[in-house]
Amino acid sequence: MLSPEARQVVATELKRFGGELNLSDEQRSKLRTALESARERIDEIREANPDLTRTDVIAKLKSVRGAARERLVQFLTPEQLAKWDTEMAKARSFLGIAP
Repeated sequence: MLSPEARQVVATELKRFGGELNLSDEQRSKLRTALESARERIDEIREANPDLTRTDVIAKLKSVRGAARERLVQFLTPEQLAKWDTEMAKARSFLGIAP
């Protein structure tokens, strides 16, 4: 189960990406599920490993990000996926995380 804060993060990201990617209602629903699943996995990692270093957290997040992208490939158009990848690259660059 997602915390209220995590649900808000998912809702914010869904709203942002839904508009930027011009998603259909079906795609929005699938993206919500993918974002919730990724957030749950991240929360599980943090809970199970409270003493992880930043480097360890980044490595674990890469595996979550890869699984999430695999789900997106199933329902985003190639143009939408390219926009998604661009946004993720910007976020990684901003956070100082290598791809």
